[in-house]
Amino acid sequence: MFNFAFMRYAFAAGTAVAILCGVIGVFVVARRLPFMTHTLSEIGFSGAAFGAWIGWTPLQGMMVFTVLSALAADQLGISEQSSNHASDSVISAVSAFFMGLGVLFLSLSSQNASYATSILFGSIVGITQQNVWQILTIAIIVLGILALIYRKLKFDSFDSTGAETEHVSRHWMTLTFLIMVALSVSVAAQIVGALLIFVLLTLPSSAAQPFCRSVGGLIGLSIVLALIGTWGGLYLGYLTNWPVTFFIATIETVFYLLSLAYRKLNESA
Repeated sequence: MFNFAFMRYAFAAGTAVAILCGVIGVFVVARRLPFMTHTLSEIGFSGAAFGAWIGWTPLQGMMVFTVLSALAADQLGISEQSSNHASDSVISAVSAFFMGLGVLFLSLSSQNASYATSILFGSIVGITQQNVWQILTIAIIVLGILALIYRKLKFDSFDSTGAETEHVSRHWMTLTFLIMVALSVSVAAQIVGALLIFVLLTLPSSAAQPFCRSVGGLIGLSIVLALIGTWGGLYLGYLTNWPVTFFIATIETVFYLLSLAYRKLNESA
């Protein structure tokens, strides 16, 4: 399997994305941002299609659109602090508009239907060496920023009293994290596609919650589950020639269902 360059590239990129999503996903769930994450992925689809139209790579287009959208969301106050019916309606409308805009950009470009499919559902086995370096660079940058703000982000996400003691600026922390999520979405979409971002950014961390007592333990187990799903998906995809994304989604969903069963058993005990 590793005799093929495309599989080596796929495993390298998949490993970087799994680690990144395993870490970031813990805070996405804690800050109640799964819906925003899904919206950013749909905006990212529009960005990738725009990139195809003007000659950019999908990753470049996604990064521009998602980061600008994260900045706009912060300015409009659409974040975990405003999780209500009105803000959810706004987010839904924005998602629908950008999905339609993405279809328009694709129709204006010279790309075919397979290109749209790779954006929407991922194409990890089509990763090139240049893509690997781009993904690794972005992952290192995001994780580096996280390391610098980890203490404050942890307090702000899990302990509001501790955040006040540490004099954490919730606005700046939210803005910084939204940008980190935007970059993570852009990278993860290269693996699982714009429509299945939930697979790596929320399922591993959600599945890990019932088994962990600390934030550090939660991050560690989330990374492990994301890696197992990604590596397992790649291996099974290679054996069967079925879509890798299908296997990744299935493995992560099984983990999540097992965690729900474990939680139910504990509650009934």
